Amino acid sequence: MRLDDLPTSDRIEDRRGLPGGRAGLGVGTVVILGLLAWAFGIDPRVLIGGAETMSRNGQTQQQTDAGSTGAPPDDMGRFLSAILGSTEVEWKDTFAQAGKTYEPPTLVMFSGATQSACGFAQAAMGPFYCPIDQKVYLDTSFFQDLERRFRACDIGSKTCQFSQAYVVAHEIGHHVQNQLGILTKVQEAQSGMDKAEANALQVRVELQADCLAGVWANRAQAKWQFIEPGDVEAALQTASAIGDDRLQRRTQGYVVPDAFTHGTSAQRVRWFMTGFKSGAVGTCDTFRAEQI
Repeated sequence: MRLDDLPTSDRIEDRRGLPGGRAGLGVGTVVILGLLAWAFGIDPRVLIGGAETMSRNGQTQQQTDAGSTGAPPDDMGRFLSAILGSTEVEWKDTFAQAGKTYEPPTLVMFSGATQSACGFAQAAMGPFYCPIDQKVYLDTSFFQDLERRFRACDIGSKTCQFSQAYVVAHEIGHHVQNQLGILTKVQEAQSGMDKAEANALQVRVELQADCLAGVWANRAQAKWQFIEPGDVEAALQTASAIGDDRLQRRTQGYVVPDAFTHGTSAQRVRWFMTGFKSGAVGTCDTFRAEQI
Protein backbone atom coordinates (compact mmCIF):
# COMPACT_ATOMS: atom_id res chain seq x y z
CA MET A 1 0.00 0.00 0.00
CA ARG A 2 1.06 3.58 -0.64
CA LEU A 3 0.91 6.13 2.16
CA ASP A 4 2.14 9.22 0.31
CA ASP A 5 -1.25 10.67 -0.53
CA LEU A 6 -3.11 9.73 2.64
CA PRO A 7 -4.02 12.53 5.06
CA THR A 8 -2.40 12.37 8.46
CA SER A 9 -3.66 12.72 12.00
CA ASP A 10 -2.01 14.04 15.15
CA ARG A 11 -4.55 12.34 17.44
CA ILE A 12 -1.90 9.92 18.69
CA GLU A 13 -0.52 9.42 22.18
CA ASP A 14 2.86 7.76 22.12
CA ARG A 15 3.34 6.00 25.45
CA ARG A 16 6.01 3.63 24.24
CA GLY A 17 8.81 3.49 26.73
CA LEU A 18 6.73 4.84 29.59
CA PRO A 19 6.53 2.62 32.69
CA GLY A 20 3.28 0.73 32.56
CA GLY A 21 3.60 -2.84 33.74
CA ARG A 22 4.04 -3.92 37.33
CA ALA A 23 5.22 -1.17 39.56
CA GLY A 24 8.79 -2.01 40.41
CA LEU A 25 10.91 -1.01 43.41
CA GLY A 26 14.67 -0.92 43.31
CA VAL A 27 16.72 -3.21 45.52
CA GLY A 28 17.94 -0.25 47.54
CA THR A 29 14.39 0.92 48.23
CA VAL A 30 13.37 -2.54 49.39
CA VAL A 31 16.37 -2.74 51.75
CA ILE A 32 15.60 0.69 53.27
CA LEU A 33 11.94 -0.21 53.75
CA GLY A 34 12.99 -3.47 55.37
CA LEU A 35 15.23 -1.64 57.85
CA LEU A 36 12.49 0.85 58.68
CA ALA A 37 10.02 -1.96 59.23
CA TRP A 38 12.48 -3.72 61.55
CA ALA A 39 13.14 -0.49 63.51
CA PHE A 40 9.46 0.27 64.04
CA GLY A 41 8.26 -3.31 64.46
CA ILE A 42 6.13 -3.25 61.32
CA ASP A 43 5.56 -6.16 58.95
CA PRO A 44 7.88 -5.24 56.02
CA ARG A 45 5.31 -6.52 53.53
CA VAL A 46 2.99 -3.70 54.57
CA LEU A 47 5.52 -0.97 53.79
CA ILE A 48 6.71 -2.60 50.57
CA GLY A 49 3.16 -3.21 49.39
CA GLY A 50 2.22 0.40 50.11
CA ALA A 51 5.26 1.69 48.25
CA GLU A 52 4.44 -0.47 45.25
CA THR A 53 0.89 0.89 45.21
CA MET A 54 2.15 4.46 45.30
CA SER A 55 4.62 3.70 42.52
CA ARG A 56 1.90 2.11 40.40
CA ASN A 57 -0.43 5.07 40.95
CA GLY A 58 2.35 7.45 40.01
CA GLN A 59 3.01 5.54 36.81
CA THR A 60 -0.69 5.51 35.96
CA GLN A 61 -0.92 9.25 36.53
CA GLN A 62 2.16 9.82 34.41
CA GLN A 63 0.56 7.89 31.56
CA THR A 64 -2.80 9.61 32.01
CA ASP A 65 -1.08 12.99 31.81
CA ALA A 66 0.97 11.99 28.77
CA GLY A 67 -1.61 13.60 26.48
CA SER A 68 -1.50 13.72 22.71
CA THR A 69 2.00 13.99 21.35
CA GLY A 70 1.01 14.12 17.69
CA ALA A 71 2.34 11.80 15.02
CA PRO A 72 5.63 10.18 16.13
CA PRO A 73 8.44 10.72 13.60
CA ASP A 74 9.38 7.05 13.21
CA ASP A 75 8.05 4.75 10.48
CA MET A 76 5.39 3.20 12.68
CA GLY A 77 4.22 6.60 13.88
CA ARG A 78 3.95 7.92 10.34
CA PHE A 79 2.11 4.77 9.23
CA LEU A 80 -0.46 4.95 12.01
CA SER A 81 -0.89 8.68 11.48
CA ALA A 82 -1.75 8.07 7.82
CA ILE A 83 -4.20 5.25 8.53
CA LEU A 84 -5.85 7.20 11.32
CA GLY A 85 -6.00 10.34 9.20
CA SER A 86 -7.70 8.53 6.33
CA THR A 87 -10.32 7.05 8.66
CA GLU A 88 -11.03 10.51 10.06
CA VAL A 89 -11.66 11.96 6.61
CA GLU A 90 -13.83 9.06 5.44
CA TRP A 91 -15.97 8.74 8.57
CA LYS A 92 -16.44 12.50 8.86
CA ASP A 93 -17.72 12.53 5.29
CA THR A 94 -19.95 9.51 5.87
CA PHE A 95 -21.48 10.93 9.04
CA ALA A 96 -21.97 14.33 7.40
CA GLN A 97 -23.93 12.72 4.57
CA ALA A 98 -26.31 11.35 7.21
CA GLY A 99 -26.56 14.71 8.97
CA LYS A 100 -24.39 13.57 11.88
CA THR A 101 -21.08 14.75 13.34
CA TYR A 102 -18.18 12.36 13.67
CA GLU A 103 -15.84 12.92 16.60
CA PRO A 104 -12.60 11.03 15.87
CA PRO A 105 -10.92 8.88 18.53
CA THR A 106 -7.37 9.01 19.80
CA LEU A 107 -4.94 6.18 19.16
CA VAL A 108 -2.62 5.23 22.02
CA MET A 109 0.65 3.51 21.14
CA PHE A 110 2.20 1.67 24.06
CA SER A 111 4.71 -1.03 24.83
CA GLY A 112 4.05 -3.81 27.31
CA ALA A 113 1.22 -2.30 29.33
CA THR A 114 -0.58 0.94 29.99
CA GLN A 115 -3.64 2.30 31.74
CA SER A 116 -6.95 2.87 29.97
CA ALA A 117 -10.33 4.04 31.23
CA CYS A 118 -11.48 0.46 30.64
CA GLY A 119 -8.78 -0.98 32.90
CA PHE A 120 -5.17 -2.05 32.57
CA ALA A 121 -4.12 -2.74 28.98
CA GLN A 122 -1.50 -5.37 28.25
CA ALA A 123 0.17 -6.43 25.03
CA ALA A 124 -1.26 -9.95 25.33
CA MET A 125 -4.78 -8.53 25.01
CA GLY A 126 -4.16 -7.33 21.49
CA PRO A 127 -5.50 -4.02 20.13
CA PHE A 128 -8.79 -2.84 21.59
CA TYR A 129 -11.14 0.12 21.70
CA CYS A 130 -12.25 1.64 25.00
CA PRO A 131 -15.64 3.37 24.62
CA ILE A 132 -15.28 5.15 27.97
CA ASP A 133 -12.32 7.32 26.95
CA GLN A 134 -12.90 6.80 23.19
CA LYS A 135 -9.35 5.64 22.54
CA VAL A 136 -7.84 2.80 20.57
CA TYR A 137 -5.03 1.04 22.43
CA LEU A 138 -2.31 -0.62 20.39
CA ASP A 139 0.93 -2.29 21.41
CA THR A 140 2.64 -2.25 18.04
CA SER A 141 4.41 -5.53 18.83
CA PHE A 142 1.05 -7.07 17.90
CA PHE A 143 1.94 -6.45 14.27
CA GLN A 144 4.97 -8.71 14.68
CA ASP A 145 2.71 -11.34 16.23
CA LEU A 146 0.48 -11.14 13.16
CA GLU A 147 3.41 -12.12 10.95
CA ARG A 148 5.27 -14.60 13.12
CA ARG A 149 2.81 -16.06 15.60
CA PHE A 150 -0.46 -16.02 13.68
CA ARG A 151 1.05 -16.24 10.17
CA ALA A 152 -1.49 -13.63 9.19
CA CYS A 153 0.64 -12.27 6.37
CA ASP A 154 3.91 -13.12 4.70
CA ILE A 155 6.82 -12.18 6.96
CA GLY A 156 8.62 -9.11 5.67
CA SER A 157 6.13 -8.56 2.88
CA LYS A 158 5.07 -5.00 2.09
CA THR A 159 1.50 -6.26 1.89
CA CYS A 160 1.59 -6.80 5.65
CA GLN A 161 1.07 -3.05 5.99
CA PHE A 162 -2.45 -3.37 4.66
CA SER A 163 -3.08 -6.18 7.14
CA GLN A 164 -2.02 -3.78 9.88
CA ALA A 165 -4.26 -1.09 8.43
CA TYR A 166 -7.18 -3.52 8.51
CA VAL A 167 -6.55 -4.16 12.23
CA VAL A 168 -6.56 -0.42 12.98
CA ALA A 169 -9.63 0.18 10.81
CA HIS A 170 -11.45 -2.61 12.68
CA GLU A 171 -10.86 -0.84 16.00
CA ILE A 172 -11.96 2.46 14.47
CA GLY A 173 -15.08 0.55 13.40
CA HIS A 174 -15.84 0.03 17.09
CA HIS A 175 -15.57 3.77 17.60
CA VAL A 176 -18.06 4.31 14.79
CA GLN A 177 -20.38 1.85 16.53
CA ASN A 178 -19.94 3.79 19.76
CA GLN A 179 -20.70 7.09 18.03
CA LEU A 180 -23.89 5.58 16.64
CA GLY A 181 -24.99 4.26 20.03
CA ILE A 182 -24.68 0.62 18.97
CA LEU A 183 -22.22 -0.42 21.67
CA THR A 184 -24.43 0.96 24.44
CA LYS A 185 -27.47 -0.95 23.17
CA VAL A 186 -25.44 -4.15 22.88
CA GLN A 187 -24.09 -3.83 26.42
CA GLU A 188 -27.60 -3.29 27.76
CA ALA A 189 -28.85 -6.36 25.91
CA GLN A 190 -25.94 -8.49 27.06
CA SER A 191 -26.62 -7.69 30.72
CA GLY A 192 -29.73 -9.86 30.57
CA MET A 193 -28.16 -12.77 28.68
CA ASP A 194 -26.25 -15.88 29.65
CA LYS A 195 -22.61 -16.21 28.58
CA ALA A 196 -23.28 -18.05 25.31
CA GLU A 197 -25.97 -15.57 24.24
CA ALA A 198 -23.78 -12.60 25.14
CA ASN A 199 -20.88 -14.08 23.17
CA ALA A 200 -23.12 -14.63 20.13
CA LEU A 201 -24.17 -10.99 20.21
CA GLN A 202 -20.55 -9.90 20.61
CA VAL A 203 -19.66 -11.85 17.47
CA ARG A 204 -22.12 -9.69 15.52
CA VAL A 205 -20.48 -6.57 17.00
CA GLU A 206 -17.04 -7.71 15.86
CA LEU A 207 -18.18 -8.78 12.41
CA GLN A 208 -19.82 -5.42 11.90
CA ALA A 209 -16.50 -3.75 12.79
CA ASP A 210 -14.84 -5.96 10.14
CA CYS A 211 -17.43 -4.81 7.62
CA LEU A 212 -16.91 -1.17 8.56
CA ALA A 213 -13.17 -1.66 8.03
CA GLY A 214 -14.03 -2.86 4.56
CA VAL A 215 -16.19 0.21 3.94
CA TRP A 216 -13.25 2.43 4.92
CA ALA A 217 -10.91 0.55 2.57
CA ASN A 218 -13.37 0.89 -0.32
CA ARG A 219 -13.90 4.62 0.10
CA ALA A 220 -10.27 5.42 0.84
CA GLN A 221 -9.23 3.50 -2.27
CA ALA A 222 -11.71 5.45 -4.40
CA LYS A 223 -10.25 8.70 -3.13
CA TRP A 224 -6.50 8.01 -2.89
CA GLN A 225 -5.81 4.81 -4.87
CA PHE A 226 -3.50 3.59 -2.11
CA ILE A 227 -4.09 -0.17 -2.35
CA GLU A 228 -1.52 -2.16 -4.30
CA PRO A 229 -1.63 -5.72 -5.71
CA GLY A 230 -1.66 -8.31 -2.94
CA ASP A 231 -2.87 -5.93 -0.24
CA VAL A 232 -6.47 -7.10 -0.09
CA GLU A 233 -5.38 -10.73 -0.17
CA ALA A 234 -3.11 -10.03 2.81
CA ALA A 235 -6.01 -8.48 4.73
CA LEU A 236 -8.16 -11.53 4.01
CA GLN A 237 -5.33 -13.79 5.17
CA THR A 238 -5.21 -11.78 8.39
CA ALA A 239 -8.98 -11.90 8.91
CA SER A 240 -8.83 -15.66 8.46
CA ALA A 241 -5.84 -16.07 10.79
CA ILE A 242 -7.56 -14.35 13.71
CA GLY A 243 -10.91 -16.10 13.40
CA ASP A 244 -12.13 -17.73 16.62
CA ASP A 245 -12.19 -21.24 15.19
CA ARG A 246 -8.62 -21.05 13.93
CA LEU A 247 -7.32 -19.47 17.14
CA GLN A 248 -9.05 -22.07 19.30
CA ARG A 249 -7.60 -24.93 17.26
CA ARG A 250 -4.16 -23.35 17.61
CA THR A 251 -4.36 -22.83 21.38
CA GLN A 252 -6.47 -25.74 22.62
CA GLY A 253 -6.78 -28.14 19.73
CA TYR A 254 -10.57 -28.05 19.44
CA VAL A 255 -13.38 -25.58 18.77
CA VAL A 256 -16.08 -24.35 21.16
CA PRO A 257 -18.58 -22.25 19.16
CA ASP A 258 -20.36 -20.95 22.28
CA ALA A 259 -17.08 -19.34 23.30
CA PHE A 260 -16.66 -17.44 20.02
CA THR A 261 -16.46 -13.66 20.49
CA HIS A 262 -15.17 -12.43 17.11
CA GLY A 263 -16.48 -14.87 14.53
CA THR A 264 -15.00 -17.66 12.46
CA SER A 265 -12.31 -17.16 9.86
CA ALA A 266 -14.87 -17.49 7.06
CA GLN A 267 -17.23 -15.01 8.70
CA ARG A 268 -14.54 -12.40 9.23
CA VAL A 269 -13.38 -12.67 5.64
CA ARG A 270 -16.96 -12.51 4.32
CA TRP A 271 -17.95 -9.42 6.28
CA PHE A 272 -14.78 -7.50 5.49
CA MET A 273 -15.38 -8.22 1.81
CA THR A 274 -19.04 -7.22 2.16
CA GLY A 275 -17.96 -3.76 3.24
CA PHE A 276 -15.08 -3.58 0.79
CA LYS A 277 -17.19 -4.50 -2.23
CA SER A 278 -20.12 -2.22 -1.39
CA GLY A 279 -18.53 0.75 0.35
CA ALA A 280 -21.93 1.18 2.01
CA VAL A 281 -22.52 1.21 5.75
CA GLY A 282 -26.02 -0.16 5.21
CA THR A 283 -24.60 -3.51 4.10
CA CYS A 284 -22.96 -3.97 7.51
CA ASP A 285 -26.09 -4.68 9.56
CA THR A 286 -24.89 -7.93 11.10
CA PHE A 287 -27.58 -7.71 13.77
CA ARG A 288 -30.41 -8.28 11.30
CA ALA A 289 -28.58 -10.76 9.13
CA GLU A 290 -30.20 -14.20 9.35
CA GLN A 291 -26.89 -15.85 8.62
CA ILE A 292 -23.61 -14.31 9.67
